[in-house]
Amino acid sequence: MRLLRRRLSPRVSVVVPVYGVEAYLPACLDSLLAQHWQAWEAIVVDDGSPDRSGEIAESYALRDPRIRVVHVENGGLGSARNVGARHASGEYLSFLDSDDVLPRNALASLTTSLHESGSDFATGSIVRWESDGLHEPPWMRRLHSRALGLRVAQRPEILGDVFAWNKVFRRSFWDAAGLDWPEGIRYEDQPTTTRAFMSGTFDVLPAIVYHWRIRDDGSSITQQRSSVRDLTDRWETKRMSYAAVRSAGAAEVEAVFVDRVLAGDLWRYFLEIPGASDEWWALLRDGVREFWGERSLVHSGLPPVHRLCGWLVEQDRREDAAALMAWVDALAGPAPHVGDGSANGRGRRIDVPGAVLDLSTVDPAALALRDHELR
Repeated sequence: MRLLRRRLSPRVSVVVPVYGVEAYLPACLDSLLAQHWQAWEAIVVDDGSPDRSGEIAESYALRDPRIRVVHVENGGLGSARNVGARHASGEYLSFLDSDDVLPRNALASLTTSLHESGSDFATGSIVRWESDGLHEPPWMRRLHSRALGLRVAQRPEILGDVFAWNKVFRRSFWDAAGLDWPEGIRYEDQPTTTRAFMSGTFDVLPAIVYHWRIRDDGSSITQQRSSVRDLTDRWETKRMSYAAVRSAGAAEVEAVFVDRVLAGDLWRYFLEIPGASDEWWALLRDGVREFWGERSLVHSGLPPVHRLCGWLVEQDRREDAAALMAWVDALAGPAPHVGDGSANGRGRRIDVPGAVLDLSTVDPAALALRDHELR
């Protein structure tokens, strides 16, 4: 078997950045070894890891010649991915975070699709690997109905699929489009995947191609949203992504991007408003005004109560926004709503207790429910 593997052309180069993951790296690399698609090479980039991750990677390289290890000084995730891409020699290029795993069909599903369609890259759905099992986010399932050879104007909401690691790129496209990962900043996935969607043709597959481990050890950047650095990086990567969309000059794509994609994760930050520092609040408010100052989050795709919170942030009504989010956090379900008695239920709005928010001081548009939200 070892001799057979030596003869295989490394058609898919899988870049695996490694830092402080000795507890997870074996499962990650084992998932590569178990792939149905065996024509791959792995470039494991030891990004100055302080634990035994580099040693573990070297032990796998001794077992399988398709695995190569590159040791570098710590430069962060974007830098490690770029180093790995420079060492890659395959016809296709993909990225795998070292605390996650690939289901056995992942490379086969994505690479076979590209071989058949001739598209520039392919993307599949994912599951979150949580303590109670595997869960496919409903929005990912919705975005990933099967289609081949798409352009972004045909499915602009796909821009919400910001992940680096559920995709396989044709290497010739990656180089021609000048793609790389931003360095020295978190949330580096979105600017690059946005540029890819805006530049190329792509296949969308419903197949689950990635198991995203949700760690509860405090190491995930998604658990650090209340920090100024986190929010600063988030705004900067949104600027970079928005610039890529605007440069294409496609008004309909831009409208979907601003209202549905760019705004999509803000509710997670709104949850942090109670107890936030003055500096963090000012950063949140200024960013919301920068991106939605003319249009307002009232018109976004956020859930109703978060549209209301967004309006309060725009108005610099910090105490009201904090009270609203504290109230929402204590609810057992969705926020209640009331109506004005008009036909077909129209005119219904969120019902917030007066002790939480004086609704007479709020723009009615920030309280209004849409037809599909009445069901």
